[in-house]
Amino acid sequence: STCACVEYYGKALESLIKQVKIMSIHGKMKHKRNRIFTEFRKLPGGILVCTDVMARGIDIPEVHWVLQYDPPSSASAFVHRCGRTARIGNVGSALVFLLPMEESYVNFLSINQKCPMQEMKPHTNVLDLLPKLKSMALADRAMFEKGMKAFVSYVQAYAKHECHLIFRIKDLDFASLARGFALLKMPKMPELRGKCFPDFTPVTVNTDSISFKDKNREKQRQKKLEQQR
Repeated sequence: STCACVEYYGKALESLIKQVKIMSIHGKMKHKRNRIFTEFRKLPGGILVCTDVMARGIDIPEVHWVLQYDPPSSASAFVHRCGRTARIGNVGSALVFLLPMEESYVNFLSINQKCPMQEMKPHTNVLDLLPKLKSMALADRAMFEKGMKAFVSYVQAYAKHECHLIFRIKDLDFASLARGFALLKMPKMPELRGKCFPDFTPVTVNTDSISFKDKNREKQRQKKLEQQR
């Protein structure tokens, strides 16, 4: 749903899936966008992590799956996203992830977009990759900060969803969401002000001590910290 989520999950997938080419694209990549898109089209296979910047007006041959990790903020965008697969007589699949409280979105799309869907039963043998994502955040400040920004941007995008009667920000389980983003601590943001999260356990490590793997970035950070002190 957001550029920050693409940045975070794109980096995460790069580390978690080694045998597949992972590429990321979003609206803030002004100059790199065309190069990444062209490069991806030439690949024999791969995964493109993207925002709705790729939802329409582009053609990538033989896309087998469109995975909608976040339900789009507009109903028409849902159909456009699905349209990236099964093009010109080909067959393809599209999947959207929904929380139990969001399931009425299926009926909404069926009425609004004449788009019938069927439930796909969740897999039972799923690997728990969250500890690995947490380790990545502890090992590199860039990953830690990307996760925090992604979480904040996700919550803000959720609050602006056009189907706000289905996607209710007040019913969102922030603790579960933070665990899903493999956060080390809850960020400070207006939407969380005054709330307690007994179901979320922050790490005991002082997150200020997490350094950047990039030595130049870390040097700049230490310089800023010294000025603040």
